[in-house]
Amino acid sequence: MTRAVLDDLLLRDLLADDVSEGLAEVLAGHEPATTNLYLYRLSKSVVAAPGGALTGRWSPERRRALGSKLLSLPNDVVIVPMSALSYRMAEIAAAHRVSTLGAECVAAAEHLGAPLYVWEGDDGPGIRAAMDHLDLDYRTVGR
Repeated sequence: MTRAVLDDLLLRDLLADDVSEGLAEVLAGHEPATTNLYLYRLSKSVVAAPGGALTGRWSPERRRALGSKLLSLPNDVVIVPMSALSYRMAEIAAAHRVSTLGAECVAAAEHLGAPLYVWEGDDGPGIRAAMDHLDLDYRTVGR
């Protein structure tokens, strides 16, 4: 089975057992992967409590449960080590208008030969353009 790189919102939904129909379709054909910075951004949201963009409206109990899962990710969720991606990330960032987070998700998708899935409400033109330029598979998932 091939991998699919999931953004932080889709990773949140996976770990919280709140899988939409669209995400379920992705996971039926792919094993999950994510990036270091997507994992960090999700962790930061959990720690920020009510101020967190990804979990701000969640109850404290629900955030704690997600935090526990973030500390002990399921074995099937792959995160490519930053050391394997950093040089390629620098190349991608130099060639395309993407942030460090954007460069990492593009590099991770390329490294794994995997599509990148992002929540449709967080569809960024810079990452999409970099993926298109590199002939990589970029897809959005609805809630």
